Formats: sequence, C-alpha cells, structure tokens
Amino acid sequence: MTKTVRLADIAEKVGVSVVTVSKALSGQKGVSEEMREKIRALAEEMGYMPVHSGRQERTRSYTVGVITFERYFAKFASFYWKMYQELATQAVKENCFSMLEVIAEFDENALEKPKLFEEERVDGLIIIGKPKRDYLKMVYSFRKKPMVFLDFYDDEEIVESVISAGFYGMYRMTEYLIQNGHTRIAYVGTLMYTESITDRYFGYCKALMEHGLEQKPEWIFNDRGYGDGLIGVNYRFSFPKDNMPEAFVCNNDVTAYSLIEQLQEEGFRVPEDISVVGYDDYLYPELGDSRITTYSVDMAEMSRAALTCLVRRMENMGMTTKVNVVNGRLIERETVRKRN
Repeated sequence: MTKTVRLADIAEKVGVSVVTVSKALSGQKGVSEEMREKIRALAEEMGYMPVHSGRQERTRSYTVGVITFERYFAKFASFYWKMYQELATQAVKENCFSMLEVIAEFDENALEKPKLFEEERVDGLIIIGKPKRDYLKMVYSFRKKPMVFLDFYDDEEIVESVISAGFYGMYRMTEYLIQNGHTRIAYVGTLMYTESITDRYFGYCKALMEHGLEQKPEWIFNDRGYGDGLIGVNYRFSFPKDNMPEAFVCNNDVTAYSLIEQLQEEGFRVPEDISVVGYDDYLYPELGDSRITTYSVDMAEMSRAALTCLVRRMENMGMTTKVNVVNGRLIERETVRKRN
C-alpha cells in the first residue's frame, strides 16, 4: 500500500513548518511566491493528495479558530488545555491550521468580542467549554461563521455540538457502585451550572430508580460556586452529621480527588469506609497519578468529531445541526470497595 504523504512530510523536506506548507497549498497569505511554488512543486512530486480530495469541492485547507475561557484553567493545567492539544493534533491531520484564543474572565464579563471575530482570519470556530449566558448570546450574533461547540451544548439555540456520553457514563458509574453492593450513594456536582453536570446527575438518578434506591436531597453535594465556577483542592464539602453516604459519584476527577482528600482529613478511609468514583479520567498533573475509578472521556475522538463537523459545515453551511455524543469507557482503579 502506498504511504499517504502528509503536510509534515513536505515540511520536513523543505525545512519549514507545517503551518507554512498549509498556507502555501491553500493559497493563504504569509508565504512568499517563491516558497509557495517550491512547496507546490514538491507536493506534486511527492504525490500529496489533500484530505477529502475525492470530494471535488474540497480544494483548500482551513484555518480553525478555537476559543476557550480563562476561568476554566484555574491555577493548574486544564482539562480543556489537553483537549485543545488533541484538537490541534487532529487539525494537522485534517490539513487545517488552528489558532487558540483564551478569553480573560474580565473580557467575558464585559462581553468583549474575541479577537478572532474581529480579525476575520479564521474560516470557522470551535468553542471549548460553555461561556456565561450573556457572552454566549453575544457569540450568536457572529454565526455567519460556521461554529461547533465542544464539550457542551445549548438548549436554547441549535448549534452543532460534540459532547461526551455524560448521561450514560454516569449511569454506568452509578450502576458499577450498585453492582459492588453500594445502596446509599451520593452525587457530587453543582446542578444546573452546566448541561453536562446536570446530564450526569440524571444518569445517576436513572440507575438509582432502576434499583428502587432512595435519592436523598441531602446527598446531592455542590462542588463549586455558581459565581466563579472554580473547582479544586481547596473546595470544602459539607458532610451530613448523621446518615453519611457509603459511596460518592463525582461529576469529574478533580472533584473526586478533592472529596477523597477531605474525607481522609475527617477520618474516613477510601475505599475501606467510603467508595468514590469520578468522571473524565483527568487530574491536574500537579496532583500526581490518578488512582480514582472513573469514566474515561475519549478526548481524541471528541476532537476529531468536532473538527469533522466543522469542516463539513464550512463546506456546506446549510447542513442540519445536531448534538454528537462520543462514548468513553469505565476504568477500574483503587477507590471502590466490593461490599457484596
């Protein structure tokens, strides 16, 4: 089988960056005519075929703008930073160039337009992580550009979205606890802060309902404030003095880590006394290797799906929009005790 020629292969031969090759082959500015012709000639000589070249209308690469928000980064390396890295990797594979803009919290509150909107340098946009409601409404006024939401969706507007299987994933994690003999199970996540947290809560509820287990209001724990939305090791949980749950299902692994730390401070052993499961399979690198049983989100597949959706929309703005759900998998580690 003939090896597919990549942009990176051409870049290595010429001695330039992948970005330069992408611009040269797509007719974008920023490359001298001499260099452009050299790259085009070499690409033809090497047998380079653009991605989706079998579709005659695809004759160029695209510049993809990626927007995310400072408040999601907190003080540690963010889940969304890793997701952007996956997205940038996928972009190169799809013959695209990505540009990241992180919106400062002040600018988000002040409804400042992203620079990527003003400079008109991108062909389409991927937004990672849900903006605040007023900011999102401002974003909608720029929907002349193809747009895809990654890791969130919006009930009030129809925008192509890619999310993880939050409902099913949390149903699976709760079911796993039940299969291991747990019946008094709490949910940890600030409801209605994001659709994903609430969807995961409903997955938890479904598992309890199927087994006839009681859902107590006092066993629903917030993991962040509605104002800043920050989670981390300094967040303090308020445990009931009586009728403590025997297991906690957390809407993400950072919350699960913080919960375990506080439980141990208060004299509980995990998993000997209390079991804990998470979601995402992502901890801040600063917190060390995870030992948390969790539901792993397939960030690479989510990023690939988001980019594929955006390219299709850039080629056909009239496409029907939908919410694309990407499944993950349960990973067993050290934080669940088998009680049966």
